[in-house]
Amino acid sequence: MSTRHPDPRHFPSYRRASTKQGPAFRDATQRKTSARAFRSGAGTYHDVRPGYPGEVAELIADAHTVADIGAGTGKLTESLTNARVLAIEPSANMAGLLATHLPLPVLRATAENTALADASLNAACLAQTWHWVDVPAACAELDRVLAPGGQILLAWNTLDVNADPWLLRLSRIMHSGDVHKPGFYPTYTAPWALDRELRLTWEHELTPEQLHQLMHTRSYWLSNGETIHERMTHNLDWYLYEHLGFRPGQKLKIPYRTDAFVLVREAD
Repeated sequence: MSTRHPDPRHFPSYRRASTKQGPAFRDATQRKTSARAFRSGAGTYHDVRPGYPGEVAELIADAHTVADIGAGTGKLTESLTNARVLAIEPSANMAGLLATHLPLPVLRATAENTALADASLNAACLAQTWHWVDVPAACAELDRVLAPGGQILLAWNTLDVNADPWLLRLSRIMHSGDVHKPGFYPTYTAPWALDRELRLTWEHELTPEQLHQLMHTRSYWLSNGETIHERMTHNLDWYLYEHLGFRPGQKLKIPYRTDAFVLVREAD
């Protein structure tokens, strides 16, 4: 008997986790198109995406003026304790939401063209952002806007798909792209060099309904329409309720991994 949905029981259960250093885009056009998916969905993103462990902000706590670039809805921004903080976010939807709950300057710009003055920052943060940018162009722009002794903080929250096989399959169904292997390092260009790194594991509590919302914050969901949405919803419902036996409203501890890196100029 035919069905409009592939039977999720036939999907590979435990394919190998990613061994990539980062996301792979065919070209710059695909990268930019995928990034533009975040023009919508800011409210859901803010509700279900996790924030960052406090240790991440502590990495640059001594910097006076900091810009959170690609700040999204302020998930990292809200944890920064620096004397002066500003946010830079290209999405009007996300920048608008950020401005409603954090009392700080919010600029519409990108990592490649911040529109900031030369040597005007002591640190720049890019959380969940670096894989969306043109790395050589962003490195050059940050060299321009960061004063001597300036620092770049790169950070990622990732579903810890190596913690339990059910998380790996969940990430596949959600198209969450577990694209950074454990122990990965980001790419960067001169004059920047790696100074420090931070690796943490922790848990984020979500219900099955919130896992559906989390799926709605992925670029794959945001880039597609009703047919794909219906298929993804069907697959996730089957996995969570039929295959795993979770109940609506049940609180689930979701393992996460945080990888953070501080870059400094080699000459500083």
